[in-house]
Amino acid sequence: MSDTLDLFDSAPAAPLHPALEQWCMLESLLQRWQARGWIRALDLALGRFLHELDPQASPLVLLAGVLTSHQLGRGHICVDLEMLLATPDAALSLPPDGEFGEALPDRPEELLHGLGLSQWQQALATTALVTAGEVPSPLVLEAKTTRLYLYRQWGYEVEVAARVQARLVPVAVDEMRMQQRLKDLFDPLPTRLDWQQLACALVAGRRFGIITGGPGTGKTTTVVRLLALLQSLARDEGRTLRIRLAAPTGKAAARLTESISGAVGQLSPALQQGIPHEVTTLHRLLGARPGTRRFVHHLDNPLHADLVVVDEASMIDLEMMHQLLAALPPQARLILLGDKDQLASVEAGSVLGDLCAEADAGGYDAATLAALQRQTGLDVAAWQAAEGAASTQPLAQSIAMLRHSHRFGADSGIGSLARAVNSGSPTAVKQVLAAGFADLGLITLTGADDTAVQRLVLKGGPQPAGDAGGPQGYRHYLRCLHAGRPVNGDADALDSWARGVLHAFGEFQLLCALRRGPWGVEGLNQRIAEVLARDGLITRTEGWYEGRPVLVTRNDYALGLMNGDIGMTLALPGATDELQLRVVFPLADGSLKWVLPSRLQAIETVFAMTVHKSQGSEFAHTALLLPATANPVLTRELVYTGITRASRWFTLLLGHRGRLDDAVRTRVRRASGLRRRLT
Repeated sequence: MSDTLDLFDSAPAAPLHPALEQWCMLESLLQRWQARGWIRALDLALGRFLHELDPQASPLVLLAGVLTSHQLGRGHICVDLEMLLATPDAALSLPPDGEFGEALPDRPEELLHGLGLSQWQQALATTALVTAGEVPSPLVLEAKTTRLYLYRQWGYEVEVAARVQARLVPVAVDEMRMQQRLKDLFDPLPTRLDWQQLACALVAGRRFGIITGGPGTGKTTTVVRLLALLQSLARDEGRTLRIRLAAPTGKAAARLTESISGAVGQLSPALQQGIPHEVTTLHRLLGARPGTRRFVHHLDNPLHADLVVVDEASMIDLEMMHQLLAALPPQARLILLGDKDQLASVEAGSVLGDLCAEADAGGYDAATLAALQRQTGLDVAAWQAAEGAASTQPLAQSIAMLRHSHRFGADSGIGSLARAVNSGSPTAVKQVLAAGFADLGLITLTGADDTAVQRLVLKGGPQPAGDAGGPQGYRHYLRCLHAGRPVNGDADALDSWARGVLHAFGEFQLLCALRRGPWGVEGLNQRIAEVLARDGLITRTEGWYEGRPVLVTRNDYALGLMNGDIGMTLALPGATDELQLRVVFPLADGSLKWVLPSRLQAIETVFAMTVHKSQGSEFAHTALLLPATANPVLTRELVYTGITRASRWFTLLLGHRGRLDDAVRTRVRRASGLRRRLT
């Protein structure tokens, strides 16, 4: 339990809310919460199930279970009871969405008013529904903490921490050969501290390694050189490493496939040997079994791999990380790539963020610094003494952070804005937006229906060379669609046309913070379709029509499509009705898949998408729309992720300037004990 002073119990005890005295009253209140959309039906069902298991359990226990389930649905692995009692509404993000900030009855602060931490802990200690994890139970209140888990998530967290720790033991390397290979791969006289070379040297000596960094810092280039290094060292011993490459989504896998191919091509022919180009999704790598949570590869049937690399690791949730680590052979290496400052996974957990919480500081011990100096000749110790902080934690010795962006330099507005947002300073953000960078645009809206949104999604921005060369909108891809249509049904011609349309569609994407409401994805998708129809670019706004972009929202193993895949609806040459419509998807291996619309069940139109869904993607021109009303989803990570989806131009649309300031000041805090278990 908490060793801190229980401030909640220091004042005279106040009477508890009547709903905390009887289950029937609590159930009635929770039903009202569900009817408003504050909690899920699943959360209430868990409370009822716990009551059936132990009818004598205190309503405090049953409420704890419901709130733990609710928080899991919001991405938290557990509930910190102490933090929850301090700020109930904020901790639970209730009321949600458009109701946030309104004076509504039955708010969590009203329900929990007068409840002390020790009183809640005592109630949890009186039932077999709660244990410290020593025996299976629905809820786990971890010893000497105030963290309450559902049993499954507690088990995932414990096992992930244990399996990561088991891989933190250094691997013996031949430093003389390491030095020579690094000279073959990197400039022997770098003009600045070469973090890419340091990352290769650091991770090559570990069975678990993380390479993190912002956009354009060269994560893919670095890992390709690392693979060349490890493969050449293995060949010296007469071995060839079995390397597997993966990403959480099909879109991210396709991007990594393209990036890997380009980076491998920059190596000498000898160093290219044994580096795979094919990237798969994590679900395909592990062999997902449709309709279950199980995979073909697991602890008793591990992957056939010596080394697994996973890109976009910020998107990996705790359960998937558990499955991946369980499926790794004991001696295999695991390397995670990702931007620690991006949004965490859609599902529960913030694994990369937890693991990289101290990455900015370096955190290397004397032995690690000495080894890096011997192998690379680079004085990282001087950097750490000036700008970082030493550490003796084993995890810190396995994390390399790339610190120089090759894509966004000092003259880049996108890079400057991303850095300003990460600093947490609204003043710094304002200065960047006012600096007049050519790659940044700012539009302040008078409302969700402001015509400026319509102009942006249609035209994008000024076109210095006719209809090309500047930031595009959706008119661009639809004109490419109509102008490039093949005159016959030749398969190669159709594929070439489809690739062109898909590429043109990727020139622009509107991102939103919310799904519902006037500022959300659902309403905007309909309004954008109406704008395009008025311009004569699409023929209808409902159902299936040519030019409709769609997003897969659930894995479809029969079709080989994964959650997050984006496709385009096209009419084949000579089509006379909708039956000839086909939806074309780019796959991770670079091929295309043509699908009948009728076979697609879990899809949605994607003129606008949430920032969460955009992870793993990149667009030449990205626009981010922030709503006018306060909302708990508006965070620094969300704004940063939206900005860094742009490669050439970024436009920020603000419903209210204060919401941007609020978001920059607010960090995502997902409740988890993973970081503490590894320190």
